[in-house]
Amino acid sequence: MIKLLIHLSLGILLLLGFNSCENNAQQTPVIKKEPKQLEQKSMESTYKIYAPKIAADINFCNEKTPIEQPVIYEKLDREFLVNMYWQSQTFLFIKRAHKWFPIIEPILKKNNIPDDFKYLAVIESGLMNVVSPSGAKGFWQFMPKTAKGLNLEVNDFVDERYELKLATEAACSYLNDAYKKFNNWTLAAASYNMGKAGLDRRLSEQEVSSYYDLLLNQETGRYVYRILAVKEILSSPEKYGFNFDEEDLYFIPKHEVVKVDSSITDLVQFSKSLGINYSDLKTLNPWLRGKSLPNEQHKMYSIMIVSKEQ
Repeated sequence: MIKLLIHLSLGILLLLGFNSCENNAQQTPVIKKEPKQLEQKSMESTYKIYAPKIAADINFCNEKTPIEQPVIYEKLDREFLVNMYWQSQTFLFIKRAHKWFPIIEPILKKNNIPDDFKYLAVIESGLMNVVSPSGAKGFWQFMPKTAKGLNLEVNDFVDERYELKLATEAACSYLNDAYKKFNNWTLAAASYNMGKAGLDRRLSEQEVSSYYDLLLNQETGRYVYRILAVKEILSSPEKYGFNFDEEDLYFIPKHEVVKVDSSITDLVQFSKSLGINYSDLKTLNPWLRGKSLPNEQHKMYSIMIVSKEQ
């Protein structure tokens, strides 16, 4: 009798254990699936990508862009998408613009160049002193011959393509000449990329008078559209999803200007004599290309140095 009770008890325990395992096995997939479902729902509710809405009155220098034409709209839309969703690059444009536009804007205004041309400098160089594969340099990307023709000094010791104020003055000179030739700022901008003679030849060959009617190489064909996209995004960054505080932006450090009209044999020692380091001297004056500054003609140079009081 006792043995029978023991066997019955063991059977009941085994049956209960089996049912428990079976229940656990049935419930396990539900537990595993639930977090994935919640994660997917969260992704759908928080991560969204939007198509840019391009204003019907978009223009360059008050010259209307005909986006009612499907081909024109598609070309412009491409540049909006590229610049909206290459966020790291566009954020750098925004930050650098805060630093450099205050220098560029008054020079454009003084030379009667529309303010929109500051965005040309953005697409040319990203507002950096870059060097192109063909040898164009600086914010405004001048080739050596063009720079010298616009009265910029270019040699082993001084390269004024890297001096933003002087280079902007040179760009203004070019653009005013281009406008006189084409009587149109959009064409003047396009000529900055492919040259006045080259653009004039394309207009004549294709018997049109508008940039938007031209068949051009890919670089010049995208050029004005890139300017337009950058202009719109940098003019209203929050509208296109870029959010930041004032302290996030870049600025030029407080500085003083030293006038020099004689040779400097050693820029390292010159820096030390001013209480700054060589790195700061070169950073604020990228137009100084060597370790010395020969100046037999006693030309007056303006050298920026970091102010001791920041």
